[in-house]
Amino acid sequence: MSPRRHDIDALRALAFALVILYHVAMFYVADWHWHLKSPHAAEWLQAPMRALNLWRMDLVFLISGLAFGLVARGQTPAGLIRQRSLRLLLPLAFGMAVVVPYQAYAQGVANGLIAPGFGAFLLRYHPGSRWPAGAFDGWEVGITWNHLWYLAYLWVYTVVLALLLPLAESAIGQRLRQAFTRLRGARLVVVPVLPLALYSVLLWPHFPPTHDLVQDAWLHAVYFTVFVYGYWIGLDGGLWAELVRQRWRTLGLALGLLVLYLGLLGLAQQNGVRAARLPLRVLADAYLWAALLAILGWAHHRLNRPWPWLRWANASVYPWYVLHQTVIIGLVVWLAPAQLGPVLEPLALLTGTVALCWGITAVVQRVGWLRPLFGLSGARGEPGVCVGVAPRTRVRPPMG
Repeated sequence: MSPRRHDIDALRALAFALVILYHVAMFYVADWHWHLKSPHAAEWLQAPMRALNLWRMDLVFLISGLAFGLVARGQTPAGLIRQRSLRLLLPLAFGMAVVVPYQAYAQGVANGLIAPGFGAFLLRYHPGSRWPAGAFDGWEVGITWNHLWYLAYLWVYTVVLALLLPLAESAIGQRLRQAFTRLRGARLVVVPVLPLALYSVLLWPHFPPTHDLVQDAWLHAVYFTVFVYGYWIGLDGGLWAELVRQRWRTLGLALGLLVLYLGLLGLAQQNGVRAARLPLRVLADAYLWAALLAILGWAHHRLNRPWPWLRWANASVYPWYVLHQTVIIGLVVWLAPAQLGPVLEPLALLTGTVALCWGITAVVQRVGWLRPLFGLSGARGEPGVCVGVAPRTRVRPPMG
């Protein structure tokens, strides 16, 4: 039996922890749309948040693609689709029906477009009623999935790639994969960026991000591509060794591109130069890929060990993801009357989010019928199966 790749487990857990921290911070970023906004919103948060926003979900989809390759081994496309549908669509449906509605209610009340009274709101919400324009994100269709959009997108990419597995495993597909995994040096930095830059030129001006699944062509192109990149990377020893070897260079390149991007963006915004938007978008693509290369290289170098918290993290990440944004918004509403100020309030919000997600997840893990609703295996005591991740006994590196 080959050793388990602890760095991939750790990186997955840290990536989702970053998503949760990002959503806590979104409450405080000035001039950026989110469901609710703090009276203490700060403009200085835009730069660090932008630095994260340019690659955070790309990292999650890349890890999901890597995990897809582990899950897919030895399975038929039909069996794989059936398994992943249960793990992704059941939590999505449950989350939309039970977890997310409070987010829509709180946003609608804050906007002054929905009357207070959560029970009355639910009686209108679940049938998909009409709502005043702008009541909450997703008001146009009557319901919303908010942060759970990732599950719907991942399910689509999983189905598409599962159906393409015969082609991916054919001689042509293997040659294409080998062409990717044999990239070294500057080619590894440049070649994978080219499709992303092409999408920015052809799709980005016409399809701004919506997260509505249907009218999101640019994000679909980007996320599915990095999903496939993750599938190709897999456990290829040569490519992982190259990522480690290049980790200082890719880190320096990512930081340099970030400084250049933020500087040029600031100048363009100050001077109203709209013509700079597309070149900046392509520059962001280069930063995105350099950042992912650096993260993968450093993770493999530093995190590939059996950390004591890994087993707990693998069993907790998915419930935390499903719960966290509703917990954040619930705490925002609850803490508002206390007027804790710009220092104590963020600390209380972050601490409360961690405590509540921890506590609720502990209950979910112990109640058999709740586990599948949060993406966990049905049997109590087994390690949780996170988004797109194979059970522990199925993880095997490729032969040869």
